[in-house]
Amino acid sequence: MIPRATLADPRFPPLFVLASSIAVLGSAFASQYIGGLVPCVLCIYQRYPYGVTIALSLVALSLARRTEGQEAARLLVYLCGAVFLVGAGIAIFHVGVEQHWWQGTPECGVLNGGETLEQLKEALTHGPVVRCDQPQWSLAGISMAGYNAMISVLLAAFCAVA
Repeated sequence: MIPRATLADPRFPPLFVLASSIAVLGSAFASQYIGGLVPCVLCIYQRYPYGVTIALSLVALSLARRTEGQEAARLLVYLCGAVFLVGAGIAIFHVGVEQHWWQGTPECGVLNGGETLEQLKEALTHGPVVRCDQPQWSLAGISMAGYNAMISVLLAAFCAVA
């Protein structure tokens, strides 16, 4: 349980958003660079909102330290909530692609090999083609995109309440 004094501190919401965003983004990078999961283009798109919320929460945290900046910090935390909802939308779209409810973006599973045979050979040797409609990892039948959607909605709710 979090003590009431901590919840009343105006620095707590931006600090929580910052720590949560770093944890989620760090987990995505760890799954890629340590776990060997190659992200598709939609996986990459899902990372951008966390980068934005890291930047916004850092600014909010610096503003929340001063009494005259606390209202602006609160507005930035609300803005982080909106960014988390955008991230949830991207994640839900990705879940729909994985479930074959709709098609992904034109970049999903497309090999950009260039115009010549030599350029195509070069593209094939430099990396795998990652399809957006095939989850590389899941737990209890929920893919990483599904967990990201849930986390993003919860963080948006936190920003609205905090």
